[in-house]
Amino acid sequence: MDLPALYEKRELRLFEDNSLQTVIDTVVIETHLTILVNDNEFATLVCSPQAYTELAVGYLLSEGILETYEDLRSIDCDQEQRIVKVYTARPLDLQSNPGYRQINSCAGRGQSGLQIDSQGLGAVFSQETFTPEQLLGMLQLLEKRGEVFRLTGGTHSAALGCGGDLLISYEDIGRHNAVDKVLGAAFLQQIGFNDKCLVLSGRVASEILLKAARQHIPLVLSRSAATSLTVELAQSMGITVVGFARGTRFNIYSCPGRIKFNY
Repeated sequence: MDLPALYEKRELRLFEDNSLQTVIDTVVIETHLTILVNDNEFATLVCSPQAYTELAVGYLLSEGILETYEDLRSIDCDQEQRIVKVYTARPLDLQSNPGYRQINSCAGRGQSGLQIDSQGLGAVFSQETFTPEQLLGMLQLLEKRGEVFRLTGGTHSAALGCGGDLLISYEDIGRHNAVDKVLGAAFLQQIGFNDKCLVLSGRVASEILLKAARQHIPLVLSRSAATSLTVELAQSMGITVVGFARGTRFNIYSCPGRIKFNY
């Protein structure tokens, strides 16, 4: 990870112990990325300046534009202009994806509004199990890798976990972006998802769960909480959600059978 590219030094005023002083501190960088699909402007994402290709691919996976590796014909990233051009084997369906959208760092759906749509997403079937030690260990690894957050306090983290280790991890100013970067990187490396878990630093919202469901990820793990809609969707789609994983404890919100206890 090219850490200096994600933050910069700025002069600011610090109030502490009833006194005001001028200090130099780190500030997370915010930029934007424009995604073109088959030469059509599809979205502009507000994001951290890193892994543009992975972010674009992950976002298109989450939007259903890409489903299999064969759907991706070619991809070109202009780092300087912050434009990623994606060409797909299938034509872009502009009726179901009505074109350009401006998306901020926290949004899940941009101009089209919040759409909780699990139609077409079947249940996730996986025989993979995880031990408490593996789950807590993966979250500890994610926290250790969150160097930009420790420096700036301005990023979210996401990772793809397997067998107690983290295969891929990213930080971004947007929690959706961090997840999409992880999914995009795994897709480009042709890493399967069905025996993996998605590891998060932030809350497990329904949009995040649907990203996992679309890729048939059987377990979502976070140090933060899950929402009520997330729990309902996870139960109906057979996804295990583990949250508030801190220290030696965690909550199991849905499908507890994938957690293998030693007693």
